[in-house]
Formats: sequence, C-alpha cells, structure tokens
Amino acid sequence: MSTAPSTSPTPGSARAGGPDEAPQAAAPAPRSRGPWAPLRPLILRLHFYAGVFVAPFLLVAATTGFLYAAAFQAEKLVYSHELTVPVGDAPLPVSEQVDAARKAYPEGTVSAVRPSPEDDATTRVMLSGVEGVAATHTLAVFVDPYTGKVRGALEQYGSTGALPLRTWIDEFHRDLHLGENGRLYSELAASWLWVIAGGGLVLWFSRRRALRKVRGTTGRRRTLGLHGTVGVWAAVGFIFLSATGLTWSTYAGANIDVLRTSLGQATPSVSAAASGGDHAGHDTASGAGGDAEHGVGLDRVLAAARAEGLGDPVEIVPPADASSAYVVKQVQRSWPEKQDAVAIDPATGEVTDVLRFDDHPLLAKLTRWGIDLHTGVLFGLVNQLALMALAGALILLIVWGYRMWWQRGRGSAFGRPLPRGAWAQVPPYVLVPLMATVAVVAYFVPLLGIPLAAFLVVDVVLGEIAHRRGRRAAV
Repeated sequence: MSTAPSTSPTPGSARAGGPDEAPQAAAPAPRSRGPWAPLRPLILRLHFYAGVFVAPFLLVAATTGFLYAAAFQAEKLVYSHELTVPVGDAPLPVSEQVDAARKAYPEGTVSAVRPSPEDDATTRVMLSGVEGVAATHTLAVFVDPYTGKVRGALEQYGSTGALPLRTWIDEFHRDLHLGENGRLYSELAASWLWVIAGGGLVLWFSRRRALRKVRGTTGRRRTLGLHGTVGVWAAVGFIFLSATGLTWSTYAGANIDVLRTSLGQATPSVSAAASGGDHAGHDTASGAGGDAEHGVGLDRVLAAARAEGLGDPVEIVPPADASSAYVVKQVQRSWPEKQDAVAIDPATGEVTDVLRFDDHPLLAKLTRWGIDLHTGVLFGLVNQLALMALAGALILLIVWGYRMWWQRGRGSAFGRPLPRGAWAQVPPYVLVPLMATVAVVAYFVPLLGIPLAAFLVVDVVLGEIAHRRGRRAAV
C-alpha cells in the first residue's frame, strides 16, 4: 500500500516522527537501512486506514464483549431462584424430575436433560417446539432435584446454557440483533483486530526507545505513549481474541472448518445409531414425560453413562427416532474440561459407542479450548475478568487513537509527512512473498481482503487527486 503524505488527522496511528516531535523540513536519514525498513511506512499506512474505518466496529465489539463477560456473574444473581435450591437429603430419580417438569409444562418435546450437577443446583429439562420460543432456543424448566418442585422456566440458548440476560447480550455482541447480516460487523472486527494489533507492535518497537516513554510527557506525545504502552501489553490478547473469534464466524469460520476437515482435524461426534436390537419400546411412554423416556428409560441410561466414567455435569439427549440411541455427554467447559460422550441403546441399556475428549484431534482440542477461553468459561471468574480487562483496554486504545487524531489537527502539530510510493523501495525478494502471503490470507479471511482492496483503491484515488492538484498549482 502506498504511503501518501497526509494532512488530515489519522486515528490510532503510532507515526514515527509524529506530532510529538518537532516538524522539520526534511526527514533525517534513518539510523539503519535493511530489507525490512521500507515496510514500516506501509504498516503505518495500513494502521492509519484501519484506525479510520475499522475502529468503530471494534469499539462496538469491545463494549458488547465487556458486557458479555460480566453477564456470567450477573446471570447467577438475576436467576438465583431458578438455578439454586436448598440442599436436601437425597435426589429423586431423574425420570421423576422430568415427569414433574412435563406436568407443569406439557408443551413441546424433551430435547435434553441436565441432571443437577451440584448439591445446591436445579435440574434442567429442555423443551423444544414450545410456542413463543425461538426455533434455535429451548425452554429450560428448572426442577428441585430433592422435591420435584418446578422453580420456574426460562428461555435458553447454546451449549453453555445461556439464559435470557446473557442470551440477549450474546446476540448483541454477535450480530447486533440483526440476524445473519449483522454478523458481518463482528467478523469484520475480528478479521482486522489481529492486523491492527500486530501492526501496532511493529510500529511501537520500531520507534526509538526515548519516544516510547509516558512519564514526563504531555500532549499528543503522552497520548501516544499511553496508546502504545497499553497496546503492547494487550496485543497478544487481542490477537488471540481475533483468531478464536474467526473460528465461528460466517465466512472465515467456514473456510477454517473446510481446512480442518481436509487435514483430518474436524471435531468428531459420538455415533447415535442404535445397535439394532428390539426397539419396539422406543415410542412407549413411561410416565407423563413420555417423549423423554424410551425403552430402558432415563435412569438406566444415566447409570450406564456413570459406569463409563462420565461425571457431572452431563446432558442426556433422548433418541431422535426409532433407530437412534440415547446420547449422554459431559458439558463442563471449565478447566479441566469434561467432554466425553457415550451412546446407549434404548432397548438394552448397553453402551454402543464411546468418544473420549482425549481422542479428539489436536486442532479440535485447540478450537474447543480457544472458544471456551474466548467466551469466558474455561477459567471461570478469572477468565471473565481477563476478558473484561482486554475489552476495557481496547476501548481505551480506540479513544486514545481518536484523541491523537484530534490533537494532530491543532496548530502546527502535523509531524513529518510520509512519502508516497514506499512500496517501490521494498526489495522484490521481500515484497513478492509478502504480497503472496497477503493474498492467501485475504482469500481465507474475506472481510480482511475486501476492505484491504478498498483501502488500496482509496489510497490510489487520493494520491491521484493530490497529484493533479499539485500539477494545477504548479501551472
């Protein structure tokens, strides 16, 4: 990307020889010239355009991400009545708890059951097909495991069991409540965050050490110092959030899935096919909860899963049809993760398939850990506080970036201009591989590649306008 002189303010740019340094008629010769030295102006120009156009999307993503990280603890407070119960003597059989839920809420069908994972926690009975509940959501009925009393019902979303408050914030963070089209904003933010963070690191460490300090400085130089210092400390976290956020984005996420599948690193799933025994009892109701009870029933299925070593928390998924098995899977996303799963034949109660998390491919494990760390569940409260700190840091960096933009436009604080055409001074053996790498990355991350092409077009157009104005002035 060319590097035209810019007399307009630019947000977020850590410009060497910027307004914190006295403007000079001619730039001094660089201290050293190597093959990578000409890349700095290109990175600076990219940082400039990203600051102008992408920072607003990042600001929204950071603000909503901060709220989402805080929502886990807020959820426990807001829904404490539904989530917790006084500890009793002995829990009722799971089948009786499901029966109690179905008596109170007979609509829909039982799609899953999560037995009480702790002494003071309720059992969740998830119902799908309930009128007024979104097709991608379920109605979670909360049952006291000791008395069978229903303590309430709430709409639930996702594998982490998000309740209405966290679901609303989650969807706001993901798509601004605009549906699939709204997801483009979050993918754009994730696609560029790692570029901005990486570019900021290069710009910061390429500055002279004396220009990095904050103490004793004022004005734009102090703002620049704060922007750079906080950015350096948070950069690794930003790159991580960007990479993990892309794994379940619309376009880049699909490309990542294809790549993982081609490498044999897709996430496996337990086979839900029954063993082929006598399944005549599959559709025979056992109590009011009929659609949850098939063949041997929930209690024997849970006992078989326990015998295979599946400890709490677990989720029991009833057979989808007469040829399917029960699936019992661990759903603990906190460290150490519990992600083992078994399939159990409804007719015999025998285990037909076992899938251990230890046997997952490496990339499948890394993806699981990365997503859980990104969403704040891997290390619980510590994880959530760290995410809130990263989100707060990103908000501050954006504010400081725009403040530098404002400060640059005051008085004579414009710094030395950068010459256009710095790319031409990059050695071909550096430029060609660089451009090829950029093209490959842009192909797999389209919401990076398309805006990058747009930035290049804008830069060329602005350069042509400036060139023509200069010719007219000369005449």
